Amino acid sequence: MRIDAFLHKSGILKRRSVAKELCDRGEVYLNGKAVKAFIEVKEGDTITLKVNDNKREYIAHVEKYTNGKEKVSYDRKE
Repeated sequence: MRIDAFLHKSGILKRRSVAKELCDRGEVYLNGKAVKAFIEVKEGDTITLKVNDNKREYIAHVEKYTNGKEKVSYDRKE
């Protein structure tokens, strides 16, 4: 699943367009590297948002079903 879609579907961000904008500005990191919106998120990846001197980290959980649907959730990393 794309990182912008993950951030939206998991409820971390309210709109996918906001997630894409943050990625374009270099404020979204996946496993320590700044990423663009099209990068795929896998189970156990660490997602970091750095916005206005505020840093939040999450552990991604992506469950894929045989019908092609995906269930997403996250744990907040302290």
